[in-house]
Amino acid sequence: MKALKAYFVALVVLWSVPALADDGERQLSISVGDWPPFFVESEPGQGTVARLVRDIFAAEGYTVKFHFLPWKRAYREAANGRHDATAIWMYTADRQKDFLYSDPVMNERFVLFYRKDTPIEWNQMQDLAGLTLGGSIGYSYGPEFDSAIENGTLNVEWVASTELNFRRLLFGRIDAFPEEINVGYYILRRETDPQETSQITHHPEPILENQSFVLFPANEPETQVLREVFNKRLQMFRENGRYDTYFETKPQASLNEVRK
Repeated sequence: MKALKAYFVALVVLWSVPALADDGERQLSISVGDWPPFFVESEPGQGTVARLVRDIFAAEGYTVKFHFLPWKRAYREAANGRHDATAIWMYTADRQKDFLYSDPVMNERFVLFYRKDTPIEWNQMQDLAGLTLGGSIGYSYGPEFDSAIENGTLNVEWVASTELNFRRLLFGRIDAFPEEINVGYYILRRETDPQETSQITHHPEPILENQSFVLFPANEPETQVLREVFNKRLQMFRENGRYDTYFETKPQASLNEVRK
C-alpha cells in the first residue's frame, strides 16, 4: 500500500511541473488563437507577440510550443489545465475565476472598418443603431459594445473570422465591423487584392482601447511561478529597450492613416 501511495504521489509531481526537453529546458504549452500580425501559425516566428512571449520564457530557461486553436477552445483547454497558459486576452472580471493575469503585454486599439463609398460617423453606441455590423465569433469588443449588443442597441452578425468580415463588407452584406487596427489592416492586405484593399478604411474613433495579457490557469500548481518569472522578464525587456524592438516594423497601416 505504501508503495502504491508513493507511485501516485510521484505521478502528481510529474503532472504538476512542465515537461523537460532533451536539452534540459522546461517545455511549456500555450494555447493561442490566430491573430496576425501578433500570432500567425504559418509564418516564421509565428508572429510578433509569439516571438516576444517565446523569448521571455526562453530567457528564463523554458521552451514554448504554441497550439493554435479557435479562441473559445484555446480558452477552455487552458482553463481545464491542458496548457500552461493562453494568450493574449483583454481583461474581463469573469475570467478571474479561471485564470491569473500576467502584467500587460501590449496595448490594443479597436476601430470600425467600413467601405469608403458608404462612410459612417459615430461618437456613441446609439449612433450605430440601425447598421448591420459584423463580429468574429469568440471575440469581445469591450463592456460597452457587449452591453449594447445585449440590450438590443446593436445588430451584429457573427462569423468565424476577420477575413469573412472583410468579404462581407466588400460585398455589402454588413455596414462595418470592429477589429484591432493592426490586425485589421494586416489581414486586409493579406487576403484581398490592391483594388479591394483600396475600398476599405477605418473610423478614427476607437470602439475600444485596452491592454492584453497572458492568462495562467488559476488552479495549476506551477501557475504562480510561471506568472512571476514571466512578469519579471517582461519588465526587464521593457527597461532595457528590447521590448520595443518587437514592434518597430509594422507591415500594416499606422494609426495615422488618413481616411479618404
